[in-house]
Amino acid sequence: MELEALRSIYEGDLCFRELSPVSFQYRIGESGDPKAFLIEVSWPETYPQTAPVISMDAFFNNTISSAIKQSILDKLMVEVEANLGTAMTYTLFEYAKDNKEVFMENQPVNTVTSVSNSISIGTPDVPPSKKKEKKEQLSKTQKRKLADKTDNKGELPRGWNWVDVIKHVSIFKFFFFLLLERFVRKSKNCCLFWILIYKFLISFKMLVLLNISLKDFTL
Repeated sequence: MELEALRSIYEGDLCFRELSPVSFQYRIGESGDPKAFLIEVSWPETYPQTAPVISMDAFFNNTISSAIKQSILDKLMVEVEANLGTAMTYTLFEYAKDNKEVFMENQPVNTVTSVSNSISIGTPDVPPSKKKEKKEQLSKTQKRKLADKTDNKGELPRGWNWVDVIKHVSIFKFFFFLLLERFVRKSKNCCLFWILIYKFLISFKMLVLLNISLKDFTL
């Protein structure tokens, strides 16, 4: 689902906040940036076949002029129309990040106070003992690939996170036969060669069966 993809992509990103399973905020710009702003995206029941609701009514944006806010919303809605029918929340957040300077070029810097930028957009504080272990941050390319894997319903395809076991087995086979050949050449024992081949085939069959079982388990 798109929700799972967003959680994976933005885990540990303090600019991202999940208000509910269908409503999300993202702060565009670093904390203390006088031209930072916050956008909120909410999914109606018929999303993504219908447009998400985009808002800039958060208190964080109080010092931004109404004209600037409306201009940003208009530009985001153009992006919505271009992506209608697909999971687009990540696309909208990244589009806003990439065009931040253009969106805010007419916003006077001296009207932005430190109060608005002092608001935390991160998730509520959690006692250290209850914090989840932080995962390795994904690169922008990895985030894009993960977001692109969602279909028109916002769901990830079956097996998207499976390990390529066949690839590893092929590498294993190559090195096994290489070592086996060298061993037999030194020992010059043909019977031993066929015994080792037989044991390898049994092990290989078990590995393939294990791979199938693991895939069924992840469904």
